[in-house]
Amino acid sequence: MPASPPTRTEPELALHAEDVVAGYIAGIDILNGCTVEVRKGELVGVIGPNGAGKSTLIKAVFGLVPVRTGRVRLGERDITNLKANQLVAAGVGYVPQNNNVFPSLTVDENLEMGLYLRPRKLRERREVVSELFPLLRDRRNQRAGSLSGGERQMVAMARAMMMDPDVMLLDEPSAGLSPKLQAEVFRRVREVNGTGVSVLMVEQNARRCLQICDRAYVLDQGRNAYTDTGQSLLHDPKVVELYLGTLAQG
Repeated sequence: MPASPPTRTEPELALHAEDVVAGYIAGIDILNGCTVEVRKGELVGVIGPNGAGKSTLIKAVFGLVPVRTGRVRLGERDITNLKANQLVAAGVGYVPQNNNVFPSLTVDENLEMGLYLRPRKLRERREVVSELFPLLRDRRNQRAGSLSGGERQMVAMARAMMMDPDVMLLDEPSAGLSPKLQAEVFRRVREVNGTGVSVLMVEQNARRCLQICDRAYVLDQGRNAYTDTGQSLLHDPKVVELYLGTLAQG
């Protein structure tokens, strides 16, 4: 008998948020049964209209918004509603959209804050992170509050990388930046992902997000509306019509 073809196995899940219902105020849900998967080594994007629950999803995964039902797993571990410091220790990095650096501290001091749980690895991790974000070498003694918006975003991402995370959560990394700086941020996101870090990125620049991500989810009213590869969603007529409009043209 001819040999059976080898069975194709899916990559192991790095992060799985399943049927998540969550919100900021008791009795008012923003997420209404949202499910998102990130496989090991993937860059996964989350797009959708304003108020769809994109940032709430990231915050719920990171324990900043209470998950009422459903659960979040990091690999096989249930991390639902764990505290931020527990999640960082478990291997989850988080970069918020706003107030994501310590403005009165230098770039170097910001990086040190990212490794407060493992201070003995400071020199080693600072060297690794400096390779990913070479601009920071020249800014290491500069106060973070004096940097441009794009540079502050680099500092925030670099600080999250100091703990050598397995999964990185990015909340609107290009928000408020010029097109040139947005391009630089997206390039760094791909480089972070290229080191083996799985990335879940919520992004308002839907077109660019779909161009660089492996897979993506479109959220609408706190639920999954569409999911597919980034390229498939970018060229899906229904997604273009309902969610992207002219952003997906050209």
